[in-house]
Amino acid sequence: MATTPTPISSANIPFHTRLRPFPPQSSPSFIIKCSNPLNFNAITDTKSSSKNGGILKNGTSTINELAKKDVAEIETQETEATKMKEYINKLKTSVSEIAGTETESKTMNKNKEKLESVKAAVISAIVGTLASLPISLIHYNSSYELTVSTAIVVVTCALYGATYRYTIRRDFDDFHLKNGTSAAFGIVKGVATLDKQLSLDAFTGAVCVAENVLIFIIAAAGLDICYKIGMLLPYPLEGSMSRTKM
Repeated sequence: MATTPTPISSANIPFHTRLRPFPPQSSPSFIIKCSNPLNFNAITDTKSSSKNGGILKNGTSTINELAKKDVAEIETQETEATKMKEYINKLKTSVSEIAGTETESKTMNKNKEKLESVKAAVISAIVGTLASLPISLIHYNSSYELTVSTAIVVVTCALYGATYRYTIRRDFDDFHLKNGTSAAFGIVKGVATLDKQLSLDAFTGAVCVAENVLIFIIAAAGLDICYKIGMLLPYPLEGSMSRTKM
């Protein structure tokens, strides 16, 4: 007896079986790739390595730029240091040159001062000797006494001229100072003359001292004339030179 197949109806299928979906058909290649964890790690490693390589490139480029800037700053500092050293060396040479010129000028001024003092001594000796000749001719008859007296006058007037220049300096209007120096030299010379002639009275001694004072006053007048005409320069020379330049 033939059996008739019973038709499958939804009523015969359970409800939870009907709701279960069919499993999706996946390609074998996708399954192999996903089932192998090593390939996934390799993919992630390549991505991370590429990212790290980009970061390293950017970092090295910035480091190179900073290094170049530092090198440029160091080079500029070195050039500035060399320029500063050159400037300092120039200053040192200029200072040494100025010091050398100052020493030379000082030595030149000293030599000029000595020359002016010698000129003052010569002028005073000449003027004082000429002023003392009439007085010496009155007091001395022999040539020996006249020669000795004249030599004494030359020496004393020469010393007076050098002393007068350093004493008066630029006080040409100070008559008390001028007359004081003349009187001091005249009194000393007159007293020295009286010491040799003890037999002279007071009046004759006063006349002798006055004559010596007169000799030095005339020598001082000759020095003043030389100062006025520019034949003789006062002490110190720096002020006189600055006045002549002005």
